[in-house]
Amino acid sequence: MKQNTKTLSALLLALVLSLSLVLPASAAQGGKADLDEAARTAVSSAMTYGQAAQASWAVWQDGKIISSGSQRAEEDGGSGPLEGESPVYGAGSVSKIFTTAAVMQLAEAGKLDLDQPVVRYLPSFKMADPRYKDITVRMLLNHSSGLMGSSFTSGMLFDDPSTTATGNLLDCLAGQRLKADPGAYSVYCNDGFTLAELVVEAVTDMNFQDCLHASIFDKAGLDETYFPSDNFESRRADIYQAGDKRPLPKDCLGVIGAGGLYATAEDLASFGGALTGTALLKKSSLDAMAAPEYANGLWPEEDSPDALSYGLGWDSVEWYPFSANGITALVKGGDTQYYHAGLVVLPEYKLAAAVLSSGGVSTYNEMAASQMLLAVLREKEGIVEPPLKLPAAEKAPMPKELLDCAGYYGSLTVYQVELSEDGTLTMRYPAMPDIPPQEFFYHDDGTFRDEEGASALRLVKEDNGQTYLYQRAFADLPGLGCLPTSNYAAMKLPENNIDPALQEKWNAMMGGAVLPMNERYSSQVYAAMGALLQVEPGDAIKSAPGYVGSLRIEDETHARYVLQVPGTGGRDGSDVEIRRDEKGGLWFYQSNGGVYMDMNAAPNLSTGSGGKAACTIQPNGYARWYKVGDNAGGKTLTVQMPEDAGFWVYDAKGNIAASSVLWDDASAKLSKGGLIVFAGDPGARFELTFQ
Repeated sequence: MKQNTKTLSALLLALVLSLSLVLPASAAQGGKADLDEAARTAVSSAMTYGQAAQASWAVWQDGKIISSGSQRAEEDGGSGPLEGESPVYGAGSVSKIFTTAAVMQLAEAGKLDLDQPVVRYLPSFKMADPRYKDITVRMLLNHSSGLMGSSFTSGMLFDDPSTTATGNLLDCLAGQRLKADPGAYSVYCNDGFTLAELVVEAVTDMNFQDCLHASIFDKAGLDETYFPSDNFESRRADIYQAGDKRPLPKDCLGVIGAGGLYATAEDLASFGGALTGTALLKKSSLDAMAAPEYANGLWPEEDSPDALSYGLGWDSVEWYPFSANGITALVKGGDTQYYHAGLVVLPEYKLAAAVLSSGGVSTYNEMAASQMLLAVLREKEGIVEPPLKLPAAEKAPMPKELLDCAGYYGSLTVYQVELSEDGTLTMRYPAMPDIPPQEFFYHDDGTFRDEEGASALRLVKEDNGQTYLYQRAFADLPGLGCLPTSNYAAMKLPENNIDPALQEKWNAMMGGAVLPMNERYSSQVYAAMGALLQVEPGDAIKSAPGYVGSLRIEDETHARYVLQVPGTGGRDGSDVEIRRDEKGGLWFYQSNGGVYMDMNAAPNLSTGSGGKAACTIQPNGYARWYKVGDNAGGKTLTVQMPEDAGFWVYDAKGNIAASSVLWDDASAKLSKGGLIVFAGDPGARFELTFQ
């Protein structure tokens, strides 16, 4: 990921599922005091591992909250309680369950059919791929639509409830192709839920916010669930930039249906509780949401538990260890750049638990919530948590035909798989050269295992003609539990023999830092630029021959996304087109709507005549980036800003030196070798004074 972070795709901030890391259980003997203690212990562990600043939890049982609380991280590394009203956090992708419930209500009312095409309800939905007409409403909810993933340009903002990203989605999709046949497999897709939000609005002829209030919030008694445009600042949990103790403005996601809601832990747990009965949905709809939708398409056939098992809206409908005990556990996680959420629901026991945090990792929060529910069940049920391990197998000769599976494999990063006739599989990480190669050895069950027997790989040729790298492992961390991994980690990249000169040209073009051009002035992308600005020219993405990352080089100006990996390994794809401006500067256009400029094309900032200058946003609305050269370096810049605009200043190391958006700065000391960007509506004029 390190090298990929330096590329265009890293600038598309996505609501991501985090890597599944887990912790073992802390037993409770019974009663509220024991449950509260189990909750505090689990949340403290989740905060420690995820480095969260603060967290809140709530457990709902049969109509009421039976445990809740909040904790904050302390300077000494421990955790302390938070008193007063429950803080409000961003729920991130847990918002997708609200969207799913709204769609299911419309299906119950006969206003839509899950298996009818989306275009039936949203005629304005069009794509540059005729297969889009086959996308059904169900496919939006089970992540199998085939959409590229996340069209999030200007979708993640600071203190700006703009829904520009949602409003622009149809225009963005109109120029996109699909990365897979609709229904072929389930892979995490944010755009599917933003599209579902638009379907709800079209069918109800209501604003999405009004619809959720009427159909879900009011019915479930959710008084502390909010939209970014609502006023809850006095209750909002603080968020921070890494290494800076100044609280940041409100985290606003302009894609409500995919991840934009806020809530207290009590409200989120109560919402989960409402999905254990018929307050919001009929049992038939609840059962449909909990069905194993992932199994309808490409998925590993291994009989082993995994962190993902998509239902409708849910990330998992077979969550361990509940599934090993014959208990249905429904799980949804959510991560914005600053907030993290986990919701776990046990329908048959009328139990739900939610953990929300500022900083941290959603998977830790999900596991902490699971520990609370396990603590409740241990009073009445014989819950078994057997240690997970790989089945017995012995080293054996490797079939010669597997040698053909050697090559490069792509997912969120690129792997190089080498195979030798003695049955040794050597894994290399071209994009992460600091990680040493790992060796796995062939066994008589068809897996390659490490010497410790802690993880296993399998090379699988699937019916779609692709070869996949399957992985199976178990992660244990003291304090919370075990979470298994059993999924397709990557797909073998088809050979793409191109002229070496073309490869070198692409490596050079994609090897430098890039600057976002069409992000709104309040975009969180500007706050995430740090490491991206440290990329050295020519620092090419290490990948397979004929590729840059997982993009297949087509010609001198086009690269095509080729991955077809279910789960999360094939999420958030995009084709790329490269153009040059009239001065020869490189510009990068992604099919998901992002526009970027090579940093080398940015001009030097002029101090103007007499220390006064101006910068005006042009009709195209693109941000204006400048390098800080000898002329401006060391000077103090004062900016008189127009409305709905902002500026960001970076030092030579890529650190944010000033920001009108984050800290209401109106001036900044400029560092030679740094950068500055002005962004706003077309025609916005910034008056600049240098001293």
